[in-house]
Amino acid sequence: MKEKNLFQFSLIASLTLGLAPFFPHAHIWKQLMNIYHSRPMLGMDWFDLVMHGTPWILFIILGIRKLIGKASW
Repeated sequence: MKEKNLFQFSLIASLTLGLAPFFPHAHIWKQLMNIYHSRPMLGMDWFDLVMHGTPWILFIILGIRKLIGKASW
């Protein structure tokens, strides 16, 4: 898959899977606040963090690569 297509895919995945469920707040936000406030988290919470965070990590990495000129699209 070309890097430009991967970037577009990661953007769509971040806005859908990365933010789901949308109400009352994004699930990734809840998990990040649990970590920030040192609340105990179960295994399912860590899995949710990885599942909802992976599209964001990919999007950020590809965005940084584009900004520093490593991507050729």
